[in-house]
Amino acid sequence: MANAIKKDIRPIKNLNATIGVPGSKSYTQRALIVASLATGKSFIKGALICEDSSHLINALRLLGARISGSGCDLTVAGTGGKPSSPSAVIYLGNNGTGLRLLTGTVCLGNGRFVLDGSSRMRQRPIQPLVDALNKMGAEVACINKSGCPPVRVMAKGLYGGNIAIEGGQSSQYLSSLLLAAPYAGGDTEIKVEGKLASEPYVQITLDVMASFGVEVSRTDNTFFIRAPQRYRPREYLIEGDASSATYFMAAAAICGGTVKISNINPDSLQGDLRFLNILETLGCGIGRSEEGVQIVGPLCNHRDLSFDMNDVPDMVPALAVVSAFRRGGTVLKNIGHLRLKESDRIAAISCELQKIGAKVEERPDEMIIQGMATRGAEIECYNDHRIAMSFAIAGLAIDGLVIKDPDCVRKSFPDFWEKLESLG
Repeated sequence: MANAIKKDIRPIKNLNATIGVPGSKSYTQRALIVASLATGKSFIKGALICEDSSHLINALRLLGARISGSGCDLTVAGTGGKPSSPSAVIYLGNNGTGLRLLTGTVCLGNGRFVLDGSSRMRQRPIQPLVDALNKMGAEVACINKSGCPPVRVMAKGLYGGNIAIEGGQSSQYLSSLLLAAPYAGGDTEIKVEGKLASEPYVQITLDVMASFGVEVSRTDNTFFIRAPQRYRPREYLIEGDASSATYFMAAAAICGGTVKISNINPDSLQGDLRFLNILETLGCGIGRSEEGVQIVGPLCNHRDLSFDMNDVPDMVPALAVVSAFRRGGTVLKNIGHLRLKESDRIAAISCELQKIGAKVEERPDEMIIQGMATRGAEIECYNDHRIAMSFAIAGLAIDGLVIKDPDCVRKSFPDFWEKLESLG
């Protein structure tokens, strides 16, 4: 079990392990929201139960959804698209996805809603979504006039209409509009201006909407949602989380040996499966089958390489750590939106990689990493689960690495430390 203060990582050589990862956080959160808007009961199997999803479940209950179950299997009785107005503040902790997606959802209700989160959440921008929802007929404002939560919604339904939203900061703004639009009073057309960040997460949103019976038409960066449409209740299986799998993929690349991940769908829409292609470029052996995915290391390509990470920001911490075990240089570019995550991930990763001996050049929207990592260190996690898990993998290859605040992994992967120890 993780120590409440620090976690010492024990090096491993020549891995030979098969593991399963938790359910997808992205699919879990979207399925919970959609099921909570449907009329009738849905059965969600294999859901990720973690700090983020627990905050979301509590919030949805405040909105009138009845959610019950044991373990990872949940029953959701929806609100029929009419969320109730609670007297309490809807608190989402540091669940940025949950808060942004629910901001659109509560606009379908009638009355006053306040959404808030942790101190870090109050530094994470939401103004572009607020502006777009106001154009759809809502009355939404950032209470502190900072462009960040807490957010107050005086809800009276959404009209729909033609909406433009900037796409560079977060795909979650678009997903929030998409999820709510079927219940608007009229058709909705959403045009994304500029390059859309993290596009695979929008594909996941559209996939969940389609699975629950709602059609969205897309032409390039314009999305059209006919109204009215209604989500239909159903039984829904959550697939394994590709972001969580990247850490164990990275372990094979750094340490050598074989890691099999049994519950990853090789044909998934999850963007972080692209990590397999990158590891193949780095010289690892990759296998894909109905039984999951397999990674055979170690990496052997030490040439200078560059990767555009705009679509897959959650993969960056694991890839940055892998890059610190290459002799060549690695450029991770188009990652400026990582500064708005649970921590400023560009600054955090750059600082901690230098502690273990890698050379890092930090730029506004990219990192240039030059290996090699050679020494252990105490790793500061910045209360960021992905920093903790990525650097834990580095500790499998070098002596003396210690993770401070290991409990922060509860945000997305509560049994990460048990899974890590099972590798050796």
